[in-house]
Amino acid sequence: MSDPAADDGSRRVYAPDADHNFPDAKLNAVLEFVDDDEEITTYLEAQNVNAVDRMRYNDHGAKHIEIVRNRALCLYDLLKAGDVDFNGARQQGLDEEDEAVIIALAATLHDVGHVVHRDSHAYYSIPLAADILDRVLPEFYDVADTVRMRGEVLHAILCHHTAETPLTTEAGVIRVADALDMERGRSRIPYESGGRGINTLSSQAISRVSLQRGDTTPVMVEIAMTNAAGVYQVDNLLKAKLKDSGLEDQIRIVALNTNENREQLVERIEL
Repeated sequence: MSDPAADDGSRRVYAPDADHNFPDAKLNAVLEFVDDDEEITTYLEAQNVNAVDRMRYNDHGAKHIEIVRNRALCLYDLLKAGDVDFNGARQQGLDEEDEAVIIALAATLHDVGHVVHRDSHAYYSIPLAADILDRVLPEFYDVADTVRMRGEVLHAILCHHTAETPLTTEAGVIRVADALDMERGRSRIPYESGGRGINTLSSQAISRVSLQRGDTTPVMVEIAMTNAAGVYQVDNLLKAKLKDSGLEDQIRIVALNTNENREQLVERIEL
């Protein structure tokens, strides 16, 4: 079985069988444009300054975006393979291939508001992302579909914040995928700089996150942690993102303590 949880940010299609092939032509064209865009790449670097350099928080820069986007697209593939309906593009009269584009663009731009401040960043992301989308979307869509795509992408960006409720499956995917970037690599910079907050310590305890097709649900997320501090990432952060995402019944999450060298306070938790 392929591993859809690679951290390189590239498009990774989960293929349970040889016939599984969702249309990717438009998605790949958009991603190529976005990844070569100087303004977007600069935002992804600049948005990490407030989060990491000034607040010693976990990574919210280019690597975080690569991981979230990759995992969001993997979630999309797994959910599509499980016949889950994506209503965002459909209700706007857009094409099926636009579902993945909405997800990819929202994942790419969801944290740009960090250039203003970490606090309330989801709300700052909206006007900044809207300006970027006004430049990017007309390269691929006519005026009417640009308006519809912009609205769906911005909705998904806003709803990665737990205070807002996703109204589309695409937005729910972004919300959950954002929390799936939790391995120890994300907290490396603040940890090496002396940061010992609960977000940093709990992230250090997560060794691997993998996504695969589940037996009873379309998606199975397996999390390996080396000590009980990882429970905070799972039970507080990921659980909060999964709640009200619209995907609670579609995703099974299992966390296992893989530390065999000492007594385990927590062996297994499941959401």
